[in-house]
Amino acid sequence: MITTTLSGKGQIVIPKSLRESRRWRPGTRFIVEEITSGILLKPNRTFPLTRPEDGLGCTGYQGPVINVQDMEKAVQRDIRKRWRKGKTA
Repeated sequence: MITTTLSGKGQIVIPKSLRESRRWRPGTRFIVEEITSGILLKPNRTFPLTRPEDGLGCTGYQGPVINVQDMEKAVQRDIRKRWRKGKTA
């Protein structure tokens, strides 16, 4: 268990090992929530959460819609074709 102390200014030092494991750097902004068992501290995300669907369409692809299974089949076909030609990269 790691402990820390509240300063006279109301500041708490987050131990270095925790900051490093979370990759929290100076200037990281946090959301502070009161929960029944204490205080929850979590980084305020710079970018909103997104889903893969939110970014689709940004690739410039103009063809018909292709499902994942068909894409996987095409990739496998190309791998086999390259393998037969001796190109593994």
